[in-house]
Amino acid sequence: MKKDKLHKFRKIVLQYSMALFLTLFSGGLLVILQGEKPIYALKEIFYGAFANPINFGTTLRWVTPCLLVGAAGVIAFRSGVMNMGMEGQMYLGALVSAILGYSLELPPIFHVLLCFIGGAAIGAIYAFIPGILRLYFHIHELISTLMLNFLAALFTEFMVMWVILGGKHAENGSQSIATPEISKTAVLHPLIKGTMASTGIFIAIFILLILWFFYRFTVKGYEFKQMGRNLAFARQGGVNVEKNYILVLTISGAIAGLCGAIEVLGSYHRFIPYFSKNMSWDGIMITRIALNNPLAVYPVSLIWGALKAGALHMERVTKLNRLVVNLIQMFFVLFVAVDYESIAKAFWEKIILPFKREAVRENTNETVRECRQEKLGEKREIR
Repeated sequence: MKKDKLHKFRKIVLQYSMALFLTLFSGGLLVILQGEKPIYALKEIFYGAFANPINFGTTLRWVTPCLLVGAAGVIAFRSGVMNMGMEGQMYLGALVSAILGYSLELPPIFHVLLCFIGGAAIGAIYAFIPGILRLYFHIHELISTLMLNFLAALFTEFMVMWVILGGKHAENGSQSIATPEISKTAVLHPLIKGTMASTGIFIAIFILLILWFFYRFTVKGYEFKQMGRNLAFARQGGVNVEKNYILVLTISGAIAGLCGAIEVLGSYHRFIPYFSKNMSWDGIMITRIALNNPLAVYPVSLIWGALKAGALHMERVTKLNRLVVNLIQMFFVLFVAVDYESIAKAFWEKIILPFKREAVRENTNETVRECRQEKLGEKREIR
């Protein structure tokens, strides 16, 4: 058992070390091709993320949704469910929380809680749809959740433009496509004045801790893990796969909807169509890098948030575009997915060992030839 854990630990260390090295090499080469020095670009990213309270607040602002979409991704992918619809669930959660935020007048704590519940509930309901499509119509959730993203984005934009605003946005251009600002009683307290960081980050941290406890110490968490490892084995072991499948999707959707609510209550204070900027894809990549481990989502999200905040500063003071950072993130996701242990083993068995055997064979043949020549020389001397 200890040997297995040690082997797994070594494999993870090798995987991340190689991924980091290859990412730095590829990213450095990309920066050089853009006409900048890699060290200088890295320095500016770090400065933009941590140099002062305002910059650090911007980093925390981006860490919050990274933690939440990472949590939504963990509970789905670790359980073997491909929830690719977190973005759509976020949009609906954000819209519902914004409507509850500006249309009601309640005491501060109750108002915030109601917005959270509304956002999480609509996210869970929207995630429930692909579950039904999978179980009763055999439509894979990978396809249905992806398609439902576009439906949610267009639906929320329609609701804002033509139902809430009544088409009046056209006078002021596309920038005015947004819901009214939410009441002050629904606003989350800012963490650092002058930034969009809010107390929503503590909710995100708490949710990941609950997920860790859930998977480690509960029977239902064990059933979810078994579903992710082997669906047929879990069914044979008595796990109600259909019920758990729906449960996984709805919980994941609820967390994504809550993420949308926190974006509205903590950062934008209104719903703006297409505010996400591919946050759900960030969650998928964070989950992949964290190997579906809730605790590993913390450091990965911090790095992700720092890169997002630092990229904005880097773009202002260098020749580089912020998309360079996105490419470097993609490189890391790609390289961390490579099985370096298998590659090293194949390289050893296919190239190194045959080469060594050939070298040993040649040495042996050479030794035999030398021995034969020595014996022939001795015979000639005797004669």
